[in-house]
Amino acid sequence: MKLQTVKGFKDYLPKDALGRKVLRDKIIEVFEKFGFDPLETPTLEYEETLMGKYGEEEKLIYKFETPGKDKVALKYDQTVPLSRVIAQYGQTGYQVLSDPFKRYQIQNAYRGENTQKGRYREFMQCDADIVGIFSPLADAEILSLVYEIYKNLGLNVIIKVNDRSLIADIESKYLSTIDKLKKIGKEGVLNELEQKGLSKKEAEELFNRVLSLQPSKNLEEIIRLFKLSGYPDDAVEFDPTLIRGLDYYTGLILEVVLRSNPDSSSLCGGGRWDKMIGKFTGREYPAVGFAIGLDRTLEAMEEQGIEIAAATTTLILVTVFSEYLLNNALEVTKFLRANDVATEIWLDPTSKLDKQFKYATSKGIPYAIVLGPEEAEKNMLVLKDLKNRTQQTLSLKDLVEKIKKDQQN
Repeated sequence: MKLQTVKGFKDYLPKDALGRKVLRDKIIEVFEKFGFDPLETPTLEYEETLMGKYGEEEKLIYKFETPGKDKVALKYDQTVPLSRVIAQYGQTGYQVLSDPFKRYQIQNAYRGENTQKGRYREFMQCDADIVGIFSPLADAEILSLVYEIYKNLGLNVIIKVNDRSLIADIESKYLSTIDKLKKIGKEGVLNELEQKGLSKKEAEELFNRVLSLQPSKNLEEIIRLFKLSGYPDDAVEFDPTLIRGLDYYTGLILEVVLRSNPDSSSLCGGGRWDKMIGKFTGREYPAVGFAIGLDRTLEAMEEQGIEIAAATTTLILVTVFSEYLLNNALEVTKFLRANDVATEIWLDPTSKLDKQFKYATSKGIPYAIVLGPEEAEKNMLVLKDLKNRTQQTLSLKDLVEKIKKDQQN
């Protein structure tokens, strides 16, 4: 038995998992401020649902056959499953979704790619999309949402943008090569274009053509509306070499990078994808959105020295002084939980208090309650502040008031 994770997969122990939870909560806070509602879809889709949607990237999809002979696949992203949901529950389906439909989705996706720093084969995506509106204002709203999220996380970023319609006539196999410019450089791009069938002259002409692109009128309007919403002029930057490898983009495409390191891996990417849903419904259905890479964003915050408070949510450990006083400890625990104070009770009445305090400290629980014979007789408690190493004797009612006041401060 190998006591290790499968390559490309990762365990998140409590400290890391709590940090990820804090990050998700900060992102959700902005999603919901902009009026987006949550959506969840299954980890598995039928293979036919996913295939034929991702171009060259399709080779990274995990596919297998179930014991019941169903051909299924692990979802590659949240976008194609969203398309299936719109077709199933939108205007052409059961008609239970609002129109337009604004949703966020925070779930794992799976890709059989080479692993590297910040990239795993199982990873959490935080998506947001506006479906049913073809308007530059919807695109500008997506840029605004992206900017507000990274502002809320304390990261100074640049949103790089391009318009996929500017390069719609270029074969996707060549676009996927140009998209590697940051990774392999100009010479690497030219060499790979030649390997894919272009002559040296044709490769250079195509590369130079892309470099000379200027923003489309639609993209200029999107940027104008974004700035009109009150965001800095330098928050968005046109990048003609921004391609995004997926074939389903039709207009605006975007990626987010650190301002301090604009050539670093992107933290977030997306764009307009007006034709994908039509593969399920038979008619075009406009959509625009993005996906945040949670792991890469966390690593960027660490690189920038931004700390995420990731302590346990438990506020108080009720210690058990002795088996004789267990009933008293249980009554205190019941009262605290009834008053919405996150509380643990020590589960071994035979343990010494030192061991109980050590547990609380190791887990980051800020307070411990001691209820000895003397306190029980007086209906009082000793509240120990484990961080500041102070203590005071209080009634249970006063203790709850103090804890809630401390939380507010």
